[in-house]
Amino acid sequence: MDPVRVLLLGDDPLARGGLAALLEREPSLVLAGESGPDGVVQALQAARPEVVCWDPGGDGEPAGRLVAASAPAPVLALLGAGASAAVLLRGGVRGLVARQERPASLAAALSAVAHGHAVLPATLATGWLRTPAPPGPDGPDALTAREREVLALLAEGLGNKAIAARLDISDHTAKFHVNAILSKLGAGSRAEAIVLAARRGLILL
Repeated sequence: MDPVRVLLLGDDPLARGGLAALLEREPSLVLAGESGPDGVVQALQAARPEVVCWDPGGDGEPAGRLVAASAPAPVLALLGAGASAAVLLRGGVRGLVARQERPASLAAALSAVAHGHAVLPATLATGWLRTPAPPGPDGPDALTAREREVLALLAEGLGNKAIAARLDISDHTAKFHVNAILSKLGAGSRAEAIVLAARRGLILL
């Protein structure tokens, strides 16, 4: 299997350099480039990464801007003491890993995200999955059979076009179902919808 191309983003050049040195030693990864948030669009065009490794430092608020800019590649964020997991997930990140995680574990998480999986720290996932969340106004039972099929494909990391092809429906119909799922689950992003669906027992992560 070819190494996964990683673009490294972060505000702090020193921290970014240290992380780059760690990633370069992992045979399953290839560091395709690194950048501060201001240069993310240009870096994506030049690096053509399969996954973005983002160190937001202590501030998770710019997640929406970052993910919107880096839409061609899924994003894994390093979760520090000051960053909110909920904010990062609502911003659209595909995975979260503790900043103190071992390099080998980080490499495995980056590979998983690059291949369409959602990644959460075990402690965070356990806390969210221990007690099912109560249903929203419409409730999880309001999901139609087709929407449950689409939800399962979302959990596999498929985009609208891939979902449409898998279910033999139009791209427009796939987008309609995805939007309906987000609305019924009260989710602000696909990643948050997956987490909420898992909490309610609709899917298994």
